[in-house]
Order: sequence, then structure tokens, then C-alpha cells
Amino acid sequence: MALVAALLEILEKPSFGEVLLELVMFMGPIWIAVVVGVLVGWVWKPKWAKLGPDSFDSRDVSASSSSGMLLQNLSSGFASISSLKLQLPTCIPWIKEAQSPPSISCSSSSSSELEGEKSVVTETDLLYLDGLVEESDGGPAWIQMMDRSTSNMSYKAWRRDPETGPPQYRSRTIYEDATPEMVRDFFWDDEFRLKWDDMLIHAQTLEECPTTGTMMVQWVRKFPFFCSDREYIIGRRIWESGRTYYCVTKGVPCSSVPRRNKPRRVDLYYSSWCIRAAESKRDGRMTACEVLLFHYEDMGIPWEIAKLGVRQGMWGAVRKIDPGLRAYQQHRASEVPISRSAFLAQVNTKVDIDNLRSLGSRTNLSEIEPEDSYEKPARRNIPKFLVIGGAVALACSLDRGLLTKAVIFGVARRFAGIGKRL
Repeated sequence: MALVAALLEILEKPSFGEVLLELVMFMGPIWIAVVVGVLVGWVWKPKWAKLGPDSFDSRDVSASSSSGMLLQNLSSGFASISSLKLQLPTCIPWIKEAQSPPSISCSSSSSSELEGEKSVVTETDLLYLDGLVEESDGGPAWIQMMDRSTSNMSYKAWRRDPETGPPQYRSRTIYEDATPEMVRDFFWDDEFRLKWDDMLIHAQTLEECPTTGTMMVQWVRKFPFFCSDREYIIGRRIWESGRTYYCVTKGVPCSSVPRRNKPRRVDLYYSSWCIRAAESKRDGRMTACEVLLFHYEDMGIPWEIAKLGVRQGMWGAVRKIDPGLRAYQQHRASEVPISRSAFLAQVNTKVDIDNLRSLGSRTNLSEIEPEDSYEKPARRNIPKFLVIGGAVALACSLDRGLLTKAVIFGVARRFAGIGKRL
């Protein structure tokens, strides 16, 4: 409080010149501490930092490292958060107590074992996704975040915060002049995704089942320079009910792919779509395509900070998807041979979803037992002087008005409080 009082006293100076001079003198030692914290957190690596990822909790980072990441993340706006490039897209358990759908290890699997009971994606996952689509999963209420549109698409997004687990995201996108089948193939086609998704730097199919279309793939996504790249081992499968497609993708354990320090593996990951035809806003005909996305992941970034980045980078990431889809439509119109992943996107398991519901076979999502428990990170203290020091620099660079500066300092105090809870 003394620090905040001193800052407010400086802001009460009669002229801007005096305010600027006092701030420069005041924040000198603070910025020295900030620079030292960033350099120490980024460059210095103690012996424990070289241990494997299984040797310690990925969320137990040093205070200096967390402080450096905080300032870097706020400045970058997290425009490159990977989850959104899938359909925000390419993270959150959708059931009570942050429980995740059951997963199966691929350590003893072959392509033939991706079928049937040993499949990495099963009917339980279909029921789980259907519960999300019908909003019958029993989770907390959704809070709308965004409502944007262009000439070719409209987009709405919501967020909710479970008692445990990372933030959960839901979005509804309408693409004009697009069929559900084309959009389904577009999101599944890893070879073409490498051309339009600038965050994806590696995609490889590890296993596949030509009977069910189930795949296990490895992705590596690019993160900002102050974070290591992220690796995903993803199981995915598509069910078809009429012309509605339930596309499940989720993180699965796979001991046959060894963990590395870099890229860092993301274990908790869920990103699934319901794709179906929709009315065009232009003429009311069923020539548009609706995509309902449900998404979560734990990237090892403090969740409160990640929420800021998602909000800032969401629309910028989403609006890049539409040009990629239009390019894909032209690509497919040229009648070139389709990729293997696009071919498997067309191998769907037929299901009568209404009959499945009427038979009462829906699993009680709130009772699914996860294989792993993902709880909120241990509480870490982010030094207040680092947060407020960053706010001082931001206030001086953004605006000369005292009102703007006061608002920024208020936000800084709020995040200093959040630092205690991380």
C-alpha cells in the first residue's frame, strides 16, 4: 500500500513534466529489478531445470521466471496461443471437478488396436461431446466473451471457469458457402494445415485405423521465444449422424514417444467440434456451415495470465481461419489427390445420436473418473514491485492523461493480488 500511495502522490504533481521526472527517478531501481528478474529467469538454469519433465510439477517455476513471463505475456497479447488456432482452434475438463475423458496409453498399441475397445477415442467420448453440444454436462454457466463477424463468417465465443482445471472455451462459428464435409476435411487435413496455420511446425501420424478412421498424431506448435515450443500427442475420431459430424480430438498418453525437455509436452488437452449445416444469413438457405467448438488445455502458463492472452489474441487467430478454408476449397476443386489425413476424415462411424439418447445410454459425465487429476497450480507469489514497475512503464508510454494512468495502476494492483493466488 505504501508503494501505491507513493505512486498516487507522484501523479498529483501539477505538471506533466514534474510527474515524468518523479516517475523516472522512482522507477529506476524497479526496472533494474525487472531486468534482473527477466535475465535470471530466462538465462540462469540451476541443476533442477535440466531434470526431465516427470521429475517435478511443470507449474512449479521460480518467482523470477514467473515474473519475467508475466511481463512478456502481457506485452505480446498471446496472439500465438495454440489453442485458438484450431477454431478460435487449436484447452478443460467439461465435467464437474475438472474431470477429463478416459484415455488409453498407446505404448502397446498398433494400428489394428486403434479399433474397438482398445481405441484411444471411444463412444464415451462421443457421449461426452454430445453433452457439451446439448449443454447438459452440468458445468457452470457460460459467459459471453466475443461477438464478431465478417462478410464470410460470424463468430461468438464464451468462457467459463470450473472450480478446478484451466478455463473452458466454447465458440460458434458460421461459415458462409461451405459444406459440413468440406469443413470437416479442412480441420482434419494436417498436410494442408501446415500451409495456413503458422503456429503448427510439425505434424506426423503415429497410428491409424482404416476401419474407424481413428488416428493418433503428434503435433509441435510454435510458442513465443520466452516459452519452449509445445508438443501434443492427440487421439482423434469422427462420428456421423445424418450430416452432423462429431469430431473428437484429445490428448492421450503415449510412452512410445519419449518426452523431451524441448518441445514441452502438453498432457491435458481437449478440442472437439460438432459440424453441421446451417442457414445462410444472406438468403436463409442451408448453404452455410456451423461449427461448435469446445476447447481446453493446460500449457503450463498461469491460467489467469493465459485468459488475458486468449482474450487479446482470440479474434486475430479466428479470422485467419476463413482465408485458409477458402484456399482449401480451391485446392480441393483442383481435383488433386487428397492427403491421407483428409481421406481418414471421411472414414466415419455412423451413429443415430437421437436413438443413443433415447436409449438412456448417456454416461453421467459428472461421475466419469479421470486417469489423472489436474488441480490448480500451487500458489506462487509474483512480486508486486515487478508488476507495478511494468505498469509504471506502460502508463508512461501509453497516454499522458492521469485517468489512464490511474486505471493502469488499478489493474496492476489487481494482478499483484492475483500473483498471490498463482
